[in-house]
Amino acid sequence: LTASEVVSVEVLPPLLAEIRAAHPGIDFELVASNTTADLLRRDADIAVRMVRPSQGALVAQKVGDIQLAMYAHRDYLARCGTPQTLEDLEAHAIVGFDRETAGVQALRSFGLSLRRDMFALRTDNDVAQLSAIRAGFGIGICQTVLARRTPGLMRLFPQEMSFPLETWITMHEDLRGNRRMRLVFDHLVTALTAYAKQSAGAD
Repeated sequence: LTASEVVSVEVLPPLLAEIRAAHPGIDFELVASNTTADLLRRDADIAVRMVRPSQGALVAQKVGDIQLAMYAHRDYLARCGTPQTLEDLEAHAIVGFDRETAGVQALRSFGLSLRRDMFALRTDNDVAQLSAIRAGFGIGICQTVLARRTPGLMRLFPQEMSFPLETWITMHEDLRGNRRMRLVFDHLVTALTAYAKQSAGAD
């Protein structure tokens, strides 16, 4: 099973625990990576992807859109002030990427201008970015559900900074008849559909 770093660390563990509790005979190998695995080459059996699958011979189901938004910890805002306009962000510590990723490209498709030199903290590890935002280092983008679970995170620019990312569960069509694979696939579809709906309703 493969998924992005944040989904692997923050979202999937309780879902996999549910499956394991109900079906103790199922073992998991989880690959936490923002690199898209090639399911046709069987780099993974099942993938949680934030982009529409383009390969043929795959079973793919969209579970919804996971919302991203801009947040900062209230301790940071108390220390550095709350930006009132997008232009004000230039005077703030922004948490962002070092190298351009598919996620960055997806954000650009919404018209968000992002440059490496804008960031006071640069890391390509999304979990590290999330930890820095939670720690009050600066302002960054994260999933609305995860932000709501963290006391003290405040949403900024809710109208201007809201980014829905398509979320898909995929597997090779040859695995459709495998009972264990289908069970895990269907459970993830149900659970992540609920998560996406929760994301849409998060502040």
